[in-house]
Amino acid sequence: MPHSILSLSAPRARLVVLGIAVALVTSGCAQLKGRQGYIVDPTLTEAITPGVDNRESVEKTLGRPTFVGQFSENEYYYVSRETRQLAFAKPRPVSQQVLRVRFDPAGNVAAVDRTGLELVSKISPEGDKTPTLGRSRSFFEDIFGNIGSVGAPGAGAPPPR
Repeated sequence: MPHSILSLSAPRARLVVLGIAVALVTSGCAQLKGRQGYIVDPTLTEAITPGVDNRESVEKTLGRPTFVGQFSENEYYYVSRETRQLAFAKPRPVSQQVLRVRFDPAGNVAAVDRTGLELVSKISPEGDKTPTLGRSRSFFEDIFGNIGSVGAPGAGAPPPR
């Protein structure tokens, strides 16, 4: 007759069940790794040289940038980030690299800057309300506050003719 958990002695069966329970509970606590953005190749990023490369050679070497500068198209940004996450917790950054390639007006590389995890900031909201300037209005003031002021003389409405 084949052995089963039921044929084991009581202390041994409890140990097997406990072992299975611990395995199930800890399997949900595995650390998840995440990668976002550009995959950094140090050999290629080190090859970009100010005064030698231009916009075309940078795109051929590194590919299209993650994004182009917001105020000037003379800046390319290559962003890479690695995160770790435990079960249902929020992902936390483990490493980050931002490679900024600046071009002169002729399209040649003027500078290459690198930043890392030191520029990641943690924003902690203050409760469930955003602090604002001005007076605090009640629920009823929000609903009924404009009665009588819309279209009244001196309240921004044009004078009656």
